[in-house]
Amino acid sequence: MRIAFLNQKGGVGKTTLAINVAGALSKRGFKVLLVDADPQQSALDWSGVRGEPSPFAIVAMAKPIIHKELPAVEKGFDHVIIDSPPSVHTLTRSIIGAADVVIVPVQPSPYDVWAAETLLALIDEAAAVVNPDLKTAFVINRKISNTAIGRDVSSSLQGYGKTVLSSEICQRVGFAESAAQGKTVVEIDPKSAASLEIEALTTEILGL
Repeated sequence: MRIAFLNQKGGVGKTTLAINVAGALSKRGFKVLLVDADPQQSALDWSGVRGEPSPFAIVAMAKPIIHKELPAVEKGFDHVIIDSPPSVHTLTRSIIGAADVVIVPVQPSPYDVWAAETLLALIDEAAAVVNPDLKTAFVINRKISNTAIGRDVSSSLQGYGKTVLSSEICQRVGFAESAAQGKTVVEIDPKSAASLEIEALTTEILGL
């Protein structure tokens, strides 16, 4: 499966989710390729601080021909994760054309919900031309535990007519600490709340 994390807003946690879902899939025994399509190359920076081999392969491919080049580089892998740039970039259409599933991380904020409408219009327009079988789903990311706004955002997103995943990722210091070490949360503590959330998200994505 090709899974792209896509949102035109920066700071919504695309790279964090891409890296940690890739880690969760690798832990389950899958061969995983992470495509860093972000010109900032945050995923490559993450791998650079590990000090040991990554549990999954990472390649940089920040150019608008991903849908053409991916078949040649994904051979031998069970799943491909694509980390996208934080803008409506020229390669966004290529990512949409390459993916089986687009996961749209949304922070629990009205501004993020409003911005999602523009992104969905882009996804639907591009998918109609290059990838009519594309599946799109929202995931609420960086939710603050025990607050009502997460529930309100979920309800608002459902109005767009797309799947809203029941798995939600909370704002947890474990994600920042793992990134600083070049690790995934499932590597550092498989039983932590952050790891359990990522595992649940991974299972739900595979179910799509």
